[in-house]
Amino acid sequence: MTVRKFLWGQAPSTKQERNLLFKLDFFILSYTCLVYFTNYLDRSNINNAYVSGMKEDLSMEGTDFNKILTIFTCGYIVGEFKSLEDNLMLQILPPRLWLPLCQIVWGVLTFCTSAVTNVQQVYAIRFFQGIAESSTFVGTHYILGSWYKPGELGKRSGIFTSSGLAGTLFSGVLQGAVYSNLNGVSGRSGWRWLFIIDGVITLPIALYGFWLFPDVPATTKVFYLSDEDRQLAASRLQGYVEVRHSPLSWKLAKKVLTRWRWYACSLLFAISGETESFGSNNLMGQWLKAIGGYSVEQTDYYPSGVTAFGILSTLVCAIWTDYTQVRWPVLVYMSVSCIVASICILVWNSPTGLKFFAYYLAGASYSGQATTFAWANQICADDDQERAIVLASMNMWNNVVNAWWSIVFYPATDAPKFTKGMIAMIVICVATLAVTGLVWYLERREHRLGNRLEDTPTRDSEQEENQSTKENT
Repeated sequence: MTVRKFLWGQAPSTKQERNLLFKLDFFILSYTCLVYFTNYLDRSNINNAYVSGMKEDLSMEGTDFNKILTIFTCGYIVGEFKSLEDNLMLQILPPRLWLPLCQIVWGVLTFCTSAVTNVQQVYAIRFFQGIAESSTFVGTHYILGSWYKPGELGKRSGIFTSSGLAGTLFSGVLQGAVYSNLNGVSGRSGWRWLFIIDGVITLPIALYGFWLFPDVPATTKVFYLSDEDRQLAASRLQGYVEVRHSPLSWKLAKKVLTRWRWYACSLLFAISGETESFGSNNLMGQWLKAIGGYSVEQTDYYPSGVTAFGILSTLVCAIWTDYTQVRWPVLVYMSVSCIVASICILVWNSPTGLKFFAYYLAGASYSGQATTFAWANQICADDDQERAIVLASMNMWNNVVNAWWSIVFYPATDAPKFTKGMIAMIVICVATLAVTGLVWYLERREHRLGNRLEDTPTRDSEQEENQSTKENT
């Protein structure tokens, strides 16, 4: 029982709740994980395509690659402003319609990428892909927080995040296989076939979502949840998550802006999210290509180790945080790992094997994403609308930083050393540790104040009762 509780949380108290959780895990996680898998497969494919022939075919030079990433992020930011509204509208409009529709759009655009003839066309496509892909991440975290208790949320968030990392991992393996077997077939380069295959994978998953995604407890109408299941889904969250939906009003803006939660959580992920720069910029792949001596297949395969360690770290940390109900140590682990990795890479005369170790260790940076959003879900669990806004804002502000971060600190022209980027990584990790401490302190202070307010009416009622007793005597 202890092992089961550690790995998957407290066992449901009834058979009905156990069956409900099985349905939720199967249908929610299967769809959201497949969506996020294709989301990150697309994002990573541009990285792998760049080191697998796209650079030469499109005559890319200088920071053209970084501009592609930045333009995608700008589109993502535009989409994030829309997602801020979407997270509120998901309380009214069915997510099973909106999320699959966005997936169809980016799937079609992925097909279009296979036919580009210059880098300017890539810029335009990636901008609109950023808009389409922006709804997936924050929308899913909002939905997970709407169905699961805090003790169940970390693992599900970790599994969801790991599915995106699996897309990154699979992208490297897929590109290597495509380059070996399809390069030149029908007159197309291997990297073009990569985007065609990506599109073929993406579109059927959207159809699955239209049919089986359950929306949120207050609005779900899926056939596999009975009336009893819907009632239980709401009642079991009482005391953990607010499930009622209040009308939208300007009071919401005042409430959000006069509390610490929006500011602190947004700041935390705006900073800590930049530790993922090792993977999001494919620094290891660029390093291998720049130093030479590695084949295209090796340049695609070897960076997959970064993602593999990221998946392992994410899942282990998610299980541990749900079991202990403590989130902040994961961010400490992530930050320290990235500091060590950066120092190893800065010492340029160090052995090549140590640099491999450093890049793989940097995969720990991915473990903070799931934990940070599970933490924010937990902090804002008492207010459904505030939770929607905070989750969307966290990702939005992180992408505001992403828009310029890679061009300033990780330009492709800095390969293979990325000296400036490694120094920036150390600074950002120290800042992450400081903001983590701030969020931990503010959360504890809020709990202490809340407990005092709960105790005050009790003491007042006791005093009134004693006074009444004296008067009767």
